[in-house]
Amino acid sequence: MDKIFNLQQLINGIQLGSIYALIALGYTMVYGIVRLINFAHGDFFMIGAYASYFIILFATMRGYHIPVVLIFLISMGAGAGAAVLANRIAYKPLRYKPRLSALITAIGVSMFIEYIFSALPVIGPSYRSFPNEQFIESKIFTIGTTTISNYAIIDVLVSAALMIFLTYLVKFTRVGMAMRAVSQDKDAAKLMGIDIEKIITITFIVGGAFAGAAGLLTGVSYPRIFPYMGILPGLKAFIAAVLGGIGNIPGAMLGSYIMGISETFATSYRSLLGEGIAFAILILVLLFRPQGLLGETIAEKV
Repeated sequence: MDKIFNLQQLINGIQLGSIYALIALGYTMVYGIVRLINFAHGDFFMIGAYASYFIILFATMRGYHIPVVLIFLISMGAGAGAAVLANRIAYKPLRYKPRLSALITAIGVSMFIEYIFSALPVIGPSYRSFPNEQFIESKIFTIGTTTISNYAIIDVLVSAALMIFLTYLVKFTRVGMAMRAVSQDKDAAKLMGIDIEKIITITFIVGGAFAGAAGLLTGVSYPRIFPYMGILPGLKAFIAAVLGGIGNIPGAMLGSYIMGISETFATSYRSLLGEGIAFAILILVLLFRPQGLLGETIAEKV
């Protein structure tokens, strides 16, 4: 029974880690290109959840049938749009200012989005039940005494597909080559004719789109949304990125699955321990391997 119990927690942890991975990739991409810790990234995740919520609600009320793929694209587009606006309005003017200014601005952008959404009459601060059954009907598959929902399978498959797409984009396309060049040396990349601002915008689009997709998957799997839903997942995804090595894409993936599995097992042992395990991991990483599991130590130029 203990092995079966552990298998169930492992499945739940992989599902949770898949959602964290999509958020963490946005953190690590933006940091790798701009050296900005975008604390508003969790709110792009929330915007994606609300975008899908309202489109599903609208379709249900009008009796329309909207394809599942289109709802995913709308969620990703909402997250990407929010990320681009935040970059254009708040981050771009501070591009060559001290990093602390951008960091404080990112916190301000996050709080602004959360409070604006809470104040909007059509949204409000209350919890809303996500209409996941109207999106995809729930199914449970049983293997022995272990159960797997179709939502868990969807989370893992969608996350895997998006991570494969990102790997291909970064390693095998001209845009990805430009991203890697800008992350290495912005001045040299500019001299080679690369439009740095265009690459930064593309980075925010991809990161925001992934966060929006994670918002939809979260709404479907854990059907409860509210304006502050991005705070904890955003922090945990950031910790996952730090664990894997901030700025390192494979590291963000690895750190996210470690985070999801650790949190699930810790929650099954003690409910309150699950929420704190992420911050315990952060402390341990900063103490013993601050560059992360797959990160490299970079010498500071004096």
